Amino acid sequence: MRGVASLGLNDSARLTTGHDLMTSLPRLAMRAAAPAFLSLALAGPLPAVAAPDVSTFTLRNGLEVVVIPDRRAPVVTHMLWYKVGAADEEPGKSGLAHFLEHLMFKGTRKNPAGRFSQVVATVGGQENAFTSSDYTGYFQRVTRDNLKAMMEFEADRMTGLVLTDEVVRPELNVVLEEQNQRVANNPAARLGEEVEAALYLNHPYGRPVIGWRNEIETLTRDDALAFYRKYYTPNNAVLVVAGDVTAAAVKKLAEESYGKVARRSELPPRVRPKEPHQRSVRTTTLADPRVAQPSLQRSYLVPSHRTAAAGQAEALEVLAHILGNGSNSRLHRALVVERQIAVSAGAWYQGSAIDDTRFGVYGTPRPNIGLPQLDEAIDSVIADLAERGVTAEELERTKTRLVADTIYAQDSQSTLARWYGVALTTGLTVGHIRTWPERIRAVTAEQVRDAARQWLDKRRSVTGFLVKEHGREEKRS
Repeated sequence: MRGVASLGLNDSARLTTGHDLMTSLPRLAMRAAAPAFLSLALAGPLPAVAAPDVSTFTLRNGLEVVVIPDRRAPVVTHMLWYKVGAADEEPGKSGLAHFLEHLMFKGTRKNPAGRFSQVVATVGGQENAFTSSDYTGYFQRVTRDNLKAMMEFEADRMTGLVLTDEVVRPELNVVLEEQNQRVANNPAARLGEEVEAALYLNHPYGRPVIGWRNEIETLTRDDALAFYRKYYTPNNAVLVVAGDVTAAAVKKLAEESYGKVARRSELPPRVRPKEPHQRSVRTTTLADPRVAQPSLQRSYLVPSHRTAAAGQAEALEVLAHILGNGSNSRLHRALVVERQIAVSAGAWYQGSAIDDTRFGVYGTPRPNIGLPQLDEAIDSVIADLAERGVTAEELERTKTRLVADTIYAQDSQSTLARWYGVALTTGLTVGHIRTWPERIRAVTAEQVRDAARQWLDKRRSVTGFLVKEHGREEKRS
């Protein structure tokens, strides 16, 4: 139930989850937006986004609470986020955050294993959990009258988890099998790990969220409990409740449940090692007999919404869309339609991160087209954009689409809850979400061109080639 999945859309897989949790700030977008709406939007000024009536408060024990009213149906989404992820693990303990996520379903003295999930299922609700490099979260979607029970269950396992060797070892085997199925037996996922590890020379983002297999195998009950006792404390958590609720009602319920949980650790600021200046172009090639179609994936080291200077992250959002999102993007038009050397090509920006993050491009060549030729063609498209910039029509269409995405996404209370949870666990604020459309509207063509020139420098990147095995399984250069 709690397996590894991609983030979907334009964020990439620094996340393990049972749901397809899309974490890009408002680019949790519904990409199948109605063409009729887009036609109307393009005909006039960019649409305004009515910000939800979001309330925030903090309990005495330090738990941050966000309430997002949505009264269209008597349903609530209850999400508890912890400000800890794979990048907070000690060296040699990779995969520990994700392993603990699994173990959190093993029960407490008050609520033995299975009881929480059984109650959710009995009331017709949904539940799951997810782990990323920067946060870990647990969520349930239930009818409004079951919100109190969800709070009580989640507050209980915040500090009441009971672990024995009899439950820990079998669950470790579950995680190892998950790693085997999702990574070890997936050449593209293995290449992704290689690219990410090569991109980050010093930062812990270079290790996979699920962990390196040889380190997962050594994780113990004591490791999990130490991690749990250090990081699972109300002053290191964010509660997000979206749905048919009021702030006053949520505050009362939260104080009656979470408010009774005492702090059990005081954590310092989250300061990770910084990346040195990157000066060399790097490539990695993975060969596997199961590869049916060669492909290319490249990641650039770029600032996140948290680390970027004013306007930079928004320009990177727009750049990723113009360069590689959809059939009108530069990469698709140039490589798939005009030159016909690729069957697919695109780009993405993973903006939601505490530290410097990734901007990616990818492509799959047509038969009889080599990966070096595709690599060179991608470089030429990026160089042209960096030299000539973007057109006024491209810029306005992209900004309209991005703002429209935020409007459509507000139709989903779970999406809204995720926006705010991601923001508050990666060093941003509620205000950052509220002002996102205005900041996108303010992006200029010059900012987009400058972003391409400054950040899409191949010396800041790693390019991975996935090929069918001929001889040795894997080589690096």
